[in-house]
Amino acid sequence: MFLSQAKRPDGGVQAIFRKGDVAYTIPGATVHDLAMEAASHRRPLADVIAARGQGEGVDLPALAAAGRLVLPITHADPAHLHVTGTGLTHLGSAAARDAMHAKLEGAETLTDSMRMFRMGLEGGRPAAGQIGAQPEWFYKGNGHAAVAPGAPLTAPGFAEDGGEEPELAGIYVIAPDGTPCRLGFALGNEFSDHVTERVNYLWLAHSKLRVASYGPEIRLGAAPQDVRGTSRIRRNGAVIWEKPFLSGEANMSHTLANLEHHHFKYALFCQPGDVHVHMFGTATLSFADGIKTQSGDVFEIEAPDFGLPLINPLAFAPDTGAVAVYAL
Repeated sequence: MFLSQAKRPDGGVQAIFRKGDVAYTIPGATVHDLAMEAASHRRPLADVIAARGQGEGVDLPALAAAGRLVLPITHADPAHLHVTGTGLTHLGSAAARDAMHAKLEGAETLTDSMRMFRMGLEGGRPAAGQIGAQPEWFYKGNGHAAVAPGAPLTAPGFAEDGGEEPELAGIYVIAPDGTPCRLGFALGNEFSDHVTERVNYLWLAHSKLRVASYGPEIRLGAAPQDVRGTSRIRRNGAVIWEKPFLSGEANMSHTLANLEHHHFKYALFCQPGDVHVHMFGTATLSFADGIKTQSGDVFEIEAPDFGLPLINPLAFAPDTGAVAVYAL
C-alpha cells in the first residue's frame, strides 16, 4: 500500500492511496492529517484511510507526467518538517567514503570514516530493546529544503558539486504525547556536495546543507530486508551513468531501530505534530566513479518495491557573493 499527494486545481493538496494498480483520492485529507489522526488514537494508518472512504480514481503516472505530484508528506509550517540523515550505515559504503577522506599516513591507521564504519559493524545491530553504537548523523534542513519529485534540486552558487545519493527515507510524525510514529518508507535523494566534503571531513555539515527530495510515494508498513534499486544520471536524454544500489537491513551495518533510536532520543525531535524525513544512507555515488554533474542533468532513482521513480533535474543558483548582515 502506498500514499502520495497531488496538487488540486484550486492549489490545495490531495492525499492519494494506492493498492496494486488501483489509486484513488482520500476525501478531505492531506497525508499529514491522516498520519496525525492515526498517531493521536494509535490506530493503524490503513484503518484511518479506509474510514475516510474512496474519492475519485486517479492515474498516478499521468499525474507525475503532468507535474502534479508533490512531496508525499509536508507540514503546513515548513519549519516543523525536519530532513536529517545518517551515513556510513551500508556495507560497502566505507570504501567510497574513505577514499574521499584519505589523509596522510600518520599514527592512526584508520581514518575517522573507517573507525566510524567499524563501530557500526561491531555495535550497530543490538538485540531488540538494546541500544547500539551511534551512527554518523547530519542535518539537511527543514521543509524549505524539501523539493518535490520532478522539481529541480538546486545547488547554491557557492557549491563545488551537486551529487545524488539514492537512499531509503523513513517518514515519521510525532504524536500529541511526543511519541515518534513511522508511516513507512520512501525513496530519497540526499543531494550533497561531495567536493566540499572531500576537502576536510569537518566540512561534512556544510556539504549536507542542501535541498533534498523524497517520494513520490510512501510505502506503508515495514521496509523489505533486501532493497534493490537503480540510480542513474541522464544528460541531454542519454544515460551517462547507471549503477544498482542496495539498502534494507540485509545490506546495512546498523538496524533501522538503532538508527531511529539515535535520532529520536533527542527531545528536540519529539515535538508534537512535527514531521521527520530521515535518510538512512547509501553505498552508491556517481561521484565515487568520477562523474562530474552539470546543470540540466537528471537524477533518476527507482526501486520496484517503492512505487514510482524519484526523478529530479539538477540546477545551480547564481553565486550572490558575500552575505551582508544588517546591524540593528
